Amino acid sequence: MTLSFFDQFMSPTLLGIPLIALALALPWILFPTPTSRWLNNRLLTVQGWFISRFSQQLLLPINPGGHKWALIFASLMIFLITSNMLGLLPYTFTPTTQLSLNMGFAVPLWLATVIIGMRNQPTHALGHLLPEGTPTLLIPILIIIETISLFIRPLALGVRLTANLTAGHLLIQLIATAAFVLLPLMPTVAILTTTLLFLLTLLEVAVAMIQAYVFVLLLSLYLQENV
Repeated sequence: MTLSFFDQFMSPTLLGIPLIALALALPWILFPTPTSRWLNNRLLTVQGWFISRFSQQLLLPINPGGHKWALIFASLMIFLITSNMLGLLPYTFTPTTQLSLNMGFAVPLWLATVIIGMRNQPTHALGHLLPEGTPTLLIPILIIIETISLFIRPLALGVRLTANLTAGHLLIQLIATAAFVLLPLMPTVAILTTTLLFLLTLLEVAVAMIQAYVFVLLLSLYLQENV
């Protein structure tokens, strides 16, 4: 059977039953839940501090009306980081490499920000489609261009996250396969390739965290425009 590097992105199944639901639920199981005690342990304290600082920095430039989204943004950030990080472990599946899942996050949240802008301040929301001081001849063209760019936003959100994670996983597998093949032939080159693989893995850990942050940050910027 010919080895396909894209098999790692297939949704795992057991007895014909897709296990994508298990892969989506697993990150939430790993996080500790608050207790009824007066004092939390160190892990809960660090977790609460991280969520508080992240929400504060993310929602700082947004009007108080948009602070209702703090729970959604924090939950989405934690889920994306955990899913991306777990996908770097051996024999695991990364749900965020599926474009359908990422678009399922991007489209409803983006649409919610647009609906909020149209409902609360329709004049300001529609004003983004036409910059101030535009020549009369360019008005129809700019409106079409701005409308297209508006509808491309959720596609860019989903494709960016999918492409970055997919490319990283493919590159790791390619270099690992090269190191395994070169080990009996050229041990020195194989050791250098393994060193490169280790550095690339560290880079992928950073990419997994950064891409999750960028996804949520762009959603917060879209919200900021419409609140």
